[in-house]
Amino acid sequence: MTASSPFKTNLKQMKKIFTTFSVFTLLSFLCISFAFAQDITIKGVVRDGGDQTTIPGVSVQVKGTTRTVQTDVAGNYTIEAPANASLVFTYVGMATREIPVNNRTTIDITLSADAQELEAVVVVGYGTQRKRDLTGAITSVKGEEIEKLPNINPMASLQGRVAGLTIVNSGTPGAAPTVRIRGVNSTNGADPVYVVDGVIQSNIDYLNAADIETIDVLKDPSSIAIFGIRGGNGVIAVTTKRAARGQTRVAYQGSVGMQRVLNTIDVTDADGFKKLYSAQLANSNAAPFDYTNYTANTNWQDLILRTAAQHNHSVNISNTGEKSTTLINVGYNNQDGVLKYGNFQRYVARVNEEIRINNNIKIGADITGNHYITQGSGASLNGALWSAPIVPVQFDDNTYYSMPSFQRAQVGNPIEALNRTNGNSVNKGYRAVGNIFAEIRFLKQFKWRSAFYTDLSFNGSRGYTPLPNRIINLGEGTSPTDTTFNQNGRTSVRQEQSEFRKYQQDHTISYDSVFNKNHRINAVVGFTSLYEGSQNINGSRTDTTLNIPRDPQFWYLGIADPSNPGNFGGGGSDNAIMGYLARVSYGYKDKYLLNASIRRDGSSRISPANRFRTFGALGLGWVVSEEGFFENIKGLDFLKLRGSWGTVGNTNGLGQNYYQPNLVQSGIGVFGENIFTSVSPAFLPDPNLKWETTRGIDIGLDLRAFSNRFSAEIDVYNRKTVDIISRITLPGSFGGNTAYYTNLGSISNKGIEVSLGWNDKIGSDFTFNISPNFSYNKNNVESLGPDFNFTLTGNDGANRTISGLSIGHFYGYRQVGVYQSIADLESRPAFANSLVGDIAYADLNGDGVITTADRDILGSPMPSVTYGINVNMGYKGFDLLLQGQGVGGNYIYTQRRTGRFAVLNYESNRLDAWNGAGTSNVEPVLDNARANNYLFSTYYMEPGDYFRLRTVQVGYNFNKEMLGKVSLKGLRVYLSGQNIQTWSKVSGYSPEAPLGSVLGGGADNGVYPLPAVYTFGINATF
Repeated sequence: MTASSPFKTNLKQMKKIFTTFSVFTLLSFLCISFAFAQDITIKGVVRDGGDQTTIPGVSVQVKGTTRTVQTDVAGNYTIEAPANASLVFTYVGMATREIPVNNRTTIDITLSADAQELEAVVVVGYGTQRKRDLTGAITSVKGEEIEKLPNINPMASLQGRVAGLTIVNSGTPGAAPTVRIRGVNSTNGADPVYVVDGVIQSNIDYLNAADIETIDVLKDPSSIAIFGIRGGNGVIAVTTKRAARGQTRVAYQGSVGMQRVLNTIDVTDADGFKKLYSAQLANSNAAPFDYTNYTANTNWQDLILRTAAQHNHSVNISNTGEKSTTLINVGYNNQDGVLKYGNFQRYVARVNEEIRINNNIKIGADITGNHYITQGSGASLNGALWSAPIVPVQFDDNTYYSMPSFQRAQVGNPIEALNRTNGNSVNKGYRAVGNIFAEIRFLKQFKWRSAFYTDLSFNGSRGYTPLPNRIINLGEGTSPTDTTFNQNGRTSVRQEQSEFRKYQQDHTISYDSVFNKNHRINAVVGFTSLYEGSQNINGSRTDTTLNIPRDPQFWYLGIADPSNPGNFGGGGSDNAIMGYLARVSYGYKDKYLLNASIRRDGSSRISPANRFRTFGALGLGWVVSEEGFFENIKGLDFLKLRGSWGTVGNTNGLGQNYYQPNLVQSGIGVFGENIFTSVSPAFLPDPNLKWETTRGIDIGLDLRAFSNRFSAEIDVYNRKTVDIISRITLPGSFGGNTAYYTNLGSISNKGIEVSLGWNDKIGSDFTFNISPNFSYNKNNVESLGPDFNFTLTGNDGANRTISGLSIGHFYGYRQVGVYQSIADLESRPAFANSLVGDIAYADLNGDGVITTADRDILGSPMPSVTYGINVNMGYKGFDLLLQGQGVGGNYIYTQRRTGRFAVLNYESNRLDAWNGAGTSNVEPVLDNARANNYLFSTYYMEPGDYFRLRTVQVGYNFNKEMLGKVSLKGLRVYLSGQNIQTWSKVSGYSPEAPLGSVLGGGADNGVYPLPAVYTFGINATF
């Protein structure tokens, strides 16, 4: 190699650069050392600007360095700093202050409440933004508001807090609520995507509510476009806690509560049942029933329901060193079900570590481990409602009474089922969510960040079926009382294992700078990929020769002889996404705002021809209050107008590979002595399958007035999803039941959201905050096909989806009365087989008879209106929290009342059943053989409107000066009541009917009770 070779030339250049860099570094260290050699000692006290009390735990930092201290219990601090430095004072809930030292050795300051919060940072896609710079619709909820409430799932605590967010809670132990953002966009699914510290998730069940810093709800396409195909139904971004700089802190949060069902479903007692069943027998000309041996008056609901305990505990430990921050959180939740023997337990542990190698390089890792144990209840709510109250419960521990002959084969003894299945399953799961990241700042304004994430879940369950109990059949008529035992009963075991895997990587380069104090630019470009996979296997086996012991150590498939009968299955899936993204935010003089983003995504679920798609968004904002003319407007402190437009994709809720052929087992053919299983298409593939795409606009206004005491956020939006991936059945294809998945139609959601707030104080001791919110959403299926219209149904046709109406609306007959006499029946439209005492339906088409053509739209299961009000009050050390929330415009289908497979117990409304002319014009005759009365109609509909007193909580914060004597930084105790009063017209346990099914929501078929919860809690900081 010659002396003039490029290698040697480059080597010389590198040596020169290295030498220059070394000299520069040495001079920098000398300058830094000289600067700090001029340090002076600064002392002072920090007080609350409102009541002038001292504040312990305030972080005091020398700006531009990692040198940080915090105030002691008396609010005092001492710190070493250069004479020309600045000190930064920060404290949660207070506005940050930056004070120049200017050679002073004593600096006393006051901190005021951060009323405006305009400088607060909210999470946007792959970064953060100041709230005042937003042009989209994003609502932020602080973790301190979530941790006050004793809910295991953090999303349950957002009910009634965020305009445009619909949450349906369940009382089932450990259950996750159903969440909808601005209505329903697709026939396939409506769940939003969750982003937890950057990790794309489908739920946040694994998080400890006390470990959350903020939850940001991203609602408009402009805000969610950068999330690409996962953001079609909205995004909920969760930021978990980090260790506060300059502080070592230990915090404990604990609560103990009792859950109680306040209202049970009103069913008849023994006397009422005998009266109605006797009338039903008479109406059908049947012989009277012999009640001689049925002398009990059993309230089955009281026997299966209970007052249940729950308790939640969380310990948070944070520490900051010179170069690192560490946070450890450990939590435990235990919730008994109000349905006996149900239980949910969860253990959560999280460790977060961040290491600042120097001012430009930071690395970190975060891992959350979750372990749950759940136990279901063997009792059925519907079984308790259906069981005849005339039956006694049990004779001894192993002998139970059966139901009367008219329901014996269909309805079992609820307590026998409850006790027989108690403890017969082992259900456990483990989940680990972790990430590692590195950040490098370069050229002052640039930051490179790479992060790798993983989410691994392993779930297992084992179950056991014991031998049956002895059953007493009470004598009826000529049949004597006898005791039976099912001689054919056998023990059996079942097992299931499933695992879920997720791997994600994000690589971004961001730029953040301010030019000439007027131009603020923030930009990010990046690459991301996501892989999701799952598999499961299950089996069950009955032992025909031996009785398997009722002991969990034997509940494995291998315990039974392999030659015994069994059932086995399994499955799995894979999915991959890759995307490129970019976003730029620009602000001129904090007055004119621009946000633009673009993303190109590809998914394995879409056909290769249409696999990649580009989405984008644009948002504009005008901070009117920064204009010169605004100075003359009195009373208004801040006014911003904003508008945004964006497109985003959707593959949420879609199955795997709809664009490829799939086969399933079909009929069996016999050829001689050979048996062959045939196959048929699972569905017809569409090789041109493409994305569902949501596009929309949002126009908003943010306002603050009266010295920032009043705040308002108002949004008007119009969002439309096109190319809906729909499942249709092709007539005459393969027996007329072959599915075909293709892009058909569009769905729109239009609405308005209003969030208001008033923060104020009366005197020096009384403070209050009132925050109401309201939202209205109109859902409409614009079309289901360009040239033809399909009908999608749910709940056996009770729900229907067609063009021109809301998705999954109720569709049935309208009751106009009860046929009172033969003359009345003959003078009114009726079915050909209608009888006196039957429900009379409206003849909507006017043809003089009742047919399926007379069905009508009966309302929507989705509320069109949601609202909430949150009130916080404080007086000296006391605080009061009041929360109310409600919905309107929806209906509930009382599906639990439609069973007629046997004679079932009656709900109390049937005490008013028609039994002669003029006796009732609502309740039909007692006769479950008259099928016309069980057709879906307004008779089975109830308005779903309700208002609930969601939370009443009284707390007390102990005096900080007093706590300093026992080494406590903070101590709060509280009493809380949740769901303590609900105003509604529903007859079920809860007006929150399930909305999990997009096409078939709103049916109450034994909704699990949402209990009132009474809690005592304590929050302590050391």
